[in-house]
Amino acid sequence: MIAIAEFLLRARQLGIMDRRILGAIESVPRAIFLDGDTRHGPLFAERPQPIACGQLSTPPLVVARLLASLDLTERDRVLEIGTGTGYLAAVMSRLARRVYTLDRFRTLVGAAQSRLLSIRVENVTPIFADGTAGWPGKAPFDRIVCTASAEKVPAPFVEQLTTNGILVMPIGPADGVQMLTRFDRVDRQLRASPICEVRLLPLIAGKAQTL
Repeated sequence: MIAIAEFLLRARQLGIMDRRILGAIESVPRAIFLDGDTRHGPLFAERPQPIACGQLSTPPLVVARLLASLDLTERDRVLEIGTGTGYLAAVMSRLARRVYTLDRFRTLVGAAQSRLLSIRVENVTPIFADGTAGWPGKAPFDRIVCTASAEKVPAPFVEQLTTNGILVMPIGPADGVQMLTRFDRVDRQLRASPICEVRLLPLIAGKAQTL
């Protein structure tokens, strides 16, 4: 409990005061969404932690800032690019009507689905797919969140976002500092607002042939 208390204090110090967001984070058991040795470390480490398939988790404080920028409502349909362990999808399931999440690693999708079922999350649909293409069969989405970086927003993300929808993703070089950015769609244009600097893995086209 000390870990979550310290995390919530840190989140408030960063200006995240929304009780819905903080309550959603508090309600999801963080430990089951950690892999390997990270299970024995800090539950709410401020740096990315290694997970299966050579990937990295999104730090919880970044998750909190991302959620604050998404402005989720109980009516929203959300697309998440990069399922990872399923943690962000689990938190968003408490805040949105439906979450669709995809990952290029079949192993990650299967493990995330098992975790979500174990805590009885019923409004998240995971799929093994190429994230750069979005999920056209379920579009349009009120919100899109991508936790992998790119030099610019992929065109399918814009096309699959509702008018007045919100996209949050890191923009910048694959091997450097990126800017987590909120994009508001106005007609077919995006209006960008910076959130914070991050270092997240790059968005890669295609499905992984193994794992």
